[in-house]
Amino acid sequence: MEDERGTGSSQGEFILLGLSDNQYLQILFFMVFLISYVLTLLWSLAVTVVSELDPSLQTPMYFFLINRSFLDLCSTTATVPQMLVNLQRSQKTISWTGCMAQLFISLGLGSTECVLLAAMAYDCYAAVCHPLRYTAIMSRSLCWLMATASWFSGMTASFVQTCLTLRLPLCGHNRINDFSCEVPALLSLACADTSINEAGLLVGSAVILPVPLGLNLVSYGYIGAAVLRIRSAEGRHKAFNTCTSHLAVVSIFFGTAIYTYLQPPSQHPQDQGKIVSLFYAFITPMVNPLIYTLRNKDVHRAPRRALGKQCWMQQS
Repeated sequence: MEDERGTGSSQGEFILLGLSDNQYLQILFFMVFLISYVLTLLWSLAVTVVSELDPSLQTPMYFFLINRSFLDLCSTTATVPQMLVNLQRSQKTISWTGCMAQLFISLGLGSTECVLLAAMAYDCYAAVCHPLRYTAIMSRSLCWLMATASWFSGMTASFVQTCLTLRLPLCGHNRINDFSCEVPALLSLACADTSINEAGLLVGSAVILPVPLGLNLVSYGYIGAAVLRIRSAEGRHKAFNTCTSHLAVVSIFFGTAIYTYLQPPSQHPQDQGKIVSLFYAFITPMVNPLIYTLRNKDVHRAPRRALGKQCWMQQS
C-alpha cells in the first residue's frame, strides 16, 4: 500500500544510494568524512571563540565571519551524521520526515550563505573604498540588519522550494541517487510533470544566486579600482589581503551552487552532481575557516594575546 506522503514505502523511508556499494570504499569514505566533520566543527568553533574573546576582533568583518562559521557548522551537521550512520549499515535509509527536514535546512542554509556573502563583499568594499568612514558605514545596527535579511531571505526561499517539492507524487519511487536529500535528486523521482518545480527552482536560483553574485562582482569592481589608486605597495598589499580570502570563498561556493541548481534537473548528470554536492557539503565548510584565517595576522595574534592576558592576571 502506498504511503500517504507519496514515498511508496509503508515505513515512509527513502533509500539513499550514496557514493558506492564497495565495502572498502565505504570504510574509506567513513574515515574521510568523519575527519572532515570533526575538523569543520573544531575550526568553526575556534574562529567563533577567538572572535568573541578578543576585543580587537569584534568588528563587522568578524561578525559576518562568525555567521559564516555557524552556517558551516549547521550545514555539515544537517547531512554528515546521517551519512556516517548509513556508511555503517547495508540499508542506507532516511525517514520521510528526516529527508524533508534535511532538504529544508540544507537549502535554507545554502541560500542564506549566498546573501551573506554579498553582505561580506559590501563590508570589504566599505573597508577598502571608504576606510575613514568605515565604522560609520558598517554600524552595528546595519550589520544585524544585513545578517537578519540574509537568514530570512534564505529560509523563505527554502520554504517555498520545499513546499513545491512536497506536492509531487512519487508513486512508489523512494531510491534517491545521492548521499543526501537534494532537490534535483528528489525531482527525478516524481511520476508527474515537474515543469512547475523546475521553473520554480530556476527562478528561485536565478534570484538567490546571480543577484548576490552580481553584488559581489560590483563590490570587487570598485575594490579593484580603489586598490589600483593606492600608491604604496604596502597599502595595495594590505587592501588585497583584506578581500582575497572572501573572493576565494565566493568563487568556490557560487561555482558549485550554480552548477547544481542553474540547470534543469532532467538534464542534470547525476554522478557528476553527486561529486559537486560532495564538494560543497564537505570540502567547502572544512576549508572556509582556513581560507579566512590562514593569512590573517590578527587571528594568529589573538590566542597569544589571550594567553598573555591570562598569564598577567595570574601573576598579579
